[in-house]
Amino acid sequence: MILNEQIALFSGSSNPQLAELIGQHLNQPLGKIKRSRFKSGEIYVNYEEGLRNRHVYLVQSFSHPINDNFVELLVMIDAAKRASAKTINVVVPYFGYARQERKSNPREPISAKMVSDVLTTVGANRVITLDLHSPAIQGFFNIPVDHLTALDLLCKYIKSKNIENPIIVSPDAGRAETAEKLANYLDYPFAIMVKKRPSHNESVITHVIGEVEGHTPIIIEDLIDTGSTIQKVVEGLKERGANDSYVCATHPVFSGPALQILDHPNIKEVIITDSIALPENYPSYIKVISVSSLLAEAISTNIYGGSISELFKIKSV
Repeated sequence: MILNEQIALFSGSSNPQLAELIGQHLNQPLGKIKRSRFKSGEIYVNYEEGLRNRHVYLVQSFSHPINDNFVELLVMIDAAKRASAKTINVVVPYFGYARQERKSNPREPISAKMVSDVLTTVGANRVITLDLHSPAIQGFFNIPVDHLTALDLLCKYIKSKNIENPIIVSPDAGRAETAEKLANYLDYPFAIMVKKRPSHNESVITHVIGEVEGHTPIIIEDLIDTGSTIQKVVEGLKERGANDSYVCATHPVFSGPALQILDHPNIKEVIITDSIALPENYPSYIKVISVSSLLAEAISTNIYGGSISELFKIKSV
């Protein structure tokens, strides 16, 4: 892919490695931008090249520190708008606050809606994102949203493993439709874990729907945060006679002691993408699959035309 001078690709602070890979796939060098912080903590950005009448693409994941990265993207959007960019397209591989997409209790915010409103108000013209925690978040925007999925990439890797007696496992009812799609595509059986959440980042497995005894579970999630839910799912499957598990997730949030929790005797491998930057010395049980080519294809499709849905064999849900 060869882009032109009317296109500008910039990286925020959250995941410059991914932005660099996207640029390589597009044969488009990253634009020059100065990002810094005042001593007070305020964020400053300055584009060091002209943006007038250019289609600007800004790559920024809402990962830790999420609030800093979110505000930095807002400042980048505002600066691009004031520099007379023709369009401002935000590439948000991991859309933070997506788990706050509805009110579960009185007097709670719907933070995902607030984030979408702010991005639009500041000046974003399009959002490109990946495996939203709730697909309904697309409807929170009044601008185009390209909702991509990493399922095809994860599926290709799973098939290459030639796993013996596999079964796709949804860790809760919320991922059941995705698990079923993956299972049907791979022609594997699937099971659903039923759990309850006494509080945030805590869960208790109550039932398993499906026969897992003697099978090798492939647990499919959109994200892994603290890892405690995955730990309980893996142990619950083992108690019911399953083999050691593979864990697949698009977004490696990995809060707190997640890497230690996932270093579990009943987990063979944790398969994730680079939607969120990982430390260079991540453990050997982690397998990282890059989504850079997928994001680059989506950007190219937006520029030259075509169908985003044609990028997937397994459709996003």
